[in-house]
Amino acid sequence: MMNYNPYGMPMSQGHDIKHTCHNLKNYYVIGQMHDGSQMEGIIEDMDDEGVTMLVPEEVEEAEMGPERQFGGYAGFGGYGGYGRRRFRRFRRRRFPYNFFVFPFFFPFPFYY
Repeated sequence: MMNYNPYGMPMSQGHDIKHTCHNLKNYYVIGQMHDGSQMEGIIEDMDDEGVTMLVPEEVEEAEMGPERQFGGYAGFGGYGGYGRRRFRRFRRRRFPYNFFVFPFFFPFPFYY
């Protein structure tokens, strides 16, 4: 009989975090940390020691530098004055498995 966590995801015997990571590889997930905080990102890879995730960070247009800005095209921030343009970029970060507690990872709500 298969057990399920509160988020409807199958739970392996012994709450095996590596198995959970393998099942959710390439998904945008929320990870539950030991200190009570949550980390969100895309599970990219895992091995015996930990998990590699692509973690998003917000970046303002000014931080991107002139080579990354769109020349002459103001987009959302230009013609209507919606404010400063913001971008999201993903950084690769490595986490040991012991940083996470059960429920280790669950898919972001837009997968439901």
